[in-house]
Amino acid sequence: MPLQIILNLVIAIMWMFLGETYTFVSFLTGYIIGALLLFMLRRFIPDAFYLERVWKMIKLVFLFIKELLISNIDIVKWVYKPNKDYKPGIFALPTDLKSNWEITMLTSLISLTPGTLSVAVSENNDTIYIHAMDIDDNETAIEAIKTTFENAIMEVTR
Repeated sequence: MPLQIILNLVIAIMWMFLGETYTFVSFLTGYIIGALLLFMLRRFIPDAFYLERVWKMIKLVFLFIKELLISNIDIVKWVYKPNKDYKPGIFALPTDLKSNWEITMLTSLISLTPGTLSVAVSENNDTIYIHAMDIDDNETAIEAIKTTFENAIMEVTR
């Protein structure tokens, strides 16, 4: 558990004890005061302010929801298209992600988005093989994944 989270919890608990009110509202007030103190003193603490990472996680969730809605609309259009000129295929996505957790997160987000499926990961974890239901250009698909999911995951984890 990062030092900032522990400090923030200690400040919140101390606030409760000093006020002699042991309620959730008192704890929440102390937590907010602790977060503000940590934010103001962030240049003296070696790590980045931890609530920034929480905000980046929330942005990743909203990015996934946006991509999920867009891909669902694309799949509905694709299914009801009168002339079915499908171009399914498998392409290799070179990834800059290093840890198993980052790669698992990326492959899960890709597989949960309709129209794409993570098929395999290379032995050295630098390439992910993805099946797409309709793909015109491999480079466009690679760039779309790298600029959305991969960048958002790197913001959260690094």
